Amino acid sequence: MGLCYSRRECMQKTSPPVCALVSGGLDSAVLVHRLSTTHPRILPVYLRGGLSWEDAELHWLRRFLRAIHMPRLAPLHMAELPLRSLYGAHWSVTGRGIPGARSADAAVYLPGRNALLLTHAAVLAARHRISAIALGILKGNPFGDATPRFFRLIASSLSEALGHPVRIFAPLARSTKVQLIRQASAAGVPLGLTFSCLRPRGLRHCGRCNKCAERRRAFRTAGVPDPTQYVH
Repeated sequence: MGLCYSRRECMQKTSPPVCALVSGGLDSAVLVHRLSTTHPRILPVYLRGGLSWEDAELHWLRRFLRAIHMPRLAPLHMAELPLRSLYGAHWSVTGRGIPGARSADAAVYLPGRNALLLTHAAVLAARHRISAIALGILKGNPFGDATPRFFRLIASSLSEALGHPVRIFAPLARSTKVQLIRQASAAGVPLGLTFSCLRPRGLRHCGRCNKCAERRRAFRTAGVPDPTQYVH
């Protein structure tokens, strides 16, 4: 599984250790695989916030990490975030009123989540003497907390607060989800072990939520067979 995405990436032998924010989704799974070709040590971090899909997501994340079995990959670090107390009766917590297949991208925005994730990751990274934090943001992400400007500002604030340099980067930011699927499929990444559903049925994709629709559409457009098992 140690395939490179490009000759340039294979030649980067001096990259520093990196803390990678991960979920079970396509974007962060490919992020971890790609970092393993460019960095000597990767600390994957999963933050549980009490969201309704996390049990299924975590199951698939663990399966994915076992499957790629990268020697540079440290054991998964897990921690808790207070999202349930902050979000209250939000659909992401209750599982009711999940945005459906025809909903707009804005419908799945989780307020302040990236700020919380990055703050926690920065504290953890500082404890491990790691400065670089990576996350799987893709080209075309429409949200204000997924922009280069936001990352620069929060990295500056966290560096000041922690007395430790913080650098936030998004290695996939020039790729669309369609491009990502094509690249990852060609590199042998086990995309069938990724999870992108907001309303899981057990451990399976529901097939009817916003994220399932996005996933199906991306595989179809990429011309790559979709290995996902959908309930509907």
